[in-house]
Amino acid sequence: MQTVLVTGGAGFIGSHTVVELAEAGYRPVIIDNFSNSKYSVIEALQKLLRQTVTYYEQDYQDTDKLRSVIAKEQVDSIVHFAAFKSVGESVKKPLQYYSNNVSGLVELFRFLDSVSIKNFVFSSSCTVYGEPDKLPVIESSPMKPATSPYGRTKQMGEIIVEDATRVSPALRSVSLRYFNPIGAHPSALIGELPIGTPNNLVPFLTQTAAGWHKELIVHGDDYPTPDGSAIRDYIHVVDLAKAHVKAIEYLKNKKARFYNEINVGTGEGHSVLDVIHTFENVTGIQVPYKIGPRREGDLVSTYASTNNANAILDWRAEKTLDDALEDAWRWQQTLHQ
Repeated sequence: MQTVLVTGGAGFIGSHTVVELAEAGYRPVIIDNFSNSKYSVIEALQKLLRQTVTYYEQDYQDTDKLRSVIAKEQVDSIVHFAAFKSVGESVKKPLQYYSNNVSGLVELFRFLDSVSIKNFVFSSSCTVYGEPDKLPVIESSPMKPATSPYGRTKQMGEIIVEDATRVSPALRSVSLRYFNPIGAHPSALIGELPIGTPNNLVPFLTQTAAGWHKELIVHGDDYPTPDGSAIRDYIHVVDLAKAHVKAIEYLKNKKARFYNEINVGTGEGHSVLDVIHTFENVTGIQVPYKIGPRREGDLVSTYASTNNANAILDWRAEKTLDDALEDAWRWQQTLHQ
């Protein structure tokens, strides 16, 4: 059984990927410093998988401890989620983002050549494209200036992964460019657990529906879109998690020093207001909201071309926006303020 190290594996996307890896026959091992996740996720994973989940509480940048884990657990592949991910926070704390997401990644790759890692999956983002000229976005679309420090760290991250892989004696890597992950596991045992006030739409939406907030603020209704609100490609987190399993299987068939980038989305755009109204339709709950000013760093509209993911990874999104919002609401109902 092959062992996959999942950095940031107690986080939102990481925890769902742990489930899909285990169900696909891999042995996931988590490292997480729990700076943006909770210990309860480990217990939930073990309940969901009905098996012990191996985890280590540590920072991915502690390479001495990382070397010990890789040797002890006989790790073959890494899926790297351990990055700060809030657009808004990155505008306020850019140096923190550059330190963790960029400097840390450089040090990780300095270290990787001295261990036995063969496959590396990088958690990237559609923010690498900046404001796209054409939709849907394809992988060959130019990297325009990012609209936030977070987006710049993902652009730099991809360059680091590509360049480091090209000179590695054994490594094969892929950057998965996520669009907007939402939802939760259908079991309602794991889901998104933002620390403090959520920066993303859906957790704030479900918290507002649950009465945790007075109202939801829609950041701008004057964008050049059909209803004036920003458009995104919202992908169910379970579908996204499955793409990581496919990515590892894809890399196993490649020669060393291989690198590629692949979009992971649904290929369909939904506006913020559309998401709110869809949530209201599937749950029967009216969500109080008001229109606020645009948020610095936000794009107008983006959604993916998924042709490469379909053809290269043999992967496609299966779940709908309705599915994602129903699962997100089921998860929200298990939480306590």
